[in-house]
Amino acid sequence: MKSLRWFFWFTDIAFVCYWLITALKWIPEQYLYLDYKNPILYAWNWSFFPLDLFISLTGFYSLRFMHKGDNAWQRWALVSLVLTFCSGLQAVAYWTVRLEFDLQWWIPNLYLLIYPLFYIPRLLRSATY
Repeated sequence: MKSLRWFFWFTDIAFVCYWLITALKWIPEQYLYLDYKNPILYAWNWSFFPLDLFISLTGFYSLRFMHKGDNAWQRWALVSLVLTFCSGLQAVAYWTVRLEFDLQWWIPNLYLLIYPLFYIPRLLRSATY
């Protein structure tokens, strides 16, 4: 589970950075997804904000407990991983329904969808709740 620590740091910091960059409108226009200025799509994107920040919060919380050697880290890690999977799934499902296949948006969301699948079963098998 040492690699999980790296994934949590990377993912949780990336979420916070993404939302900060998005709020400050620092993403160059040529890198925005199709129809970004459409109010419905803009709202759709921002609907992920609370979920993504909660993912980061639970991930950081898990790391805190992991550092202390407290088994509570497993519960928080499981919550964070399941929510991360859901965030990736929702985005990938959306882009699939729209038949939009832009790798710069697909790759990060496939990452969110796939990496938790390597850890969720392990956590469920080894959990000491």
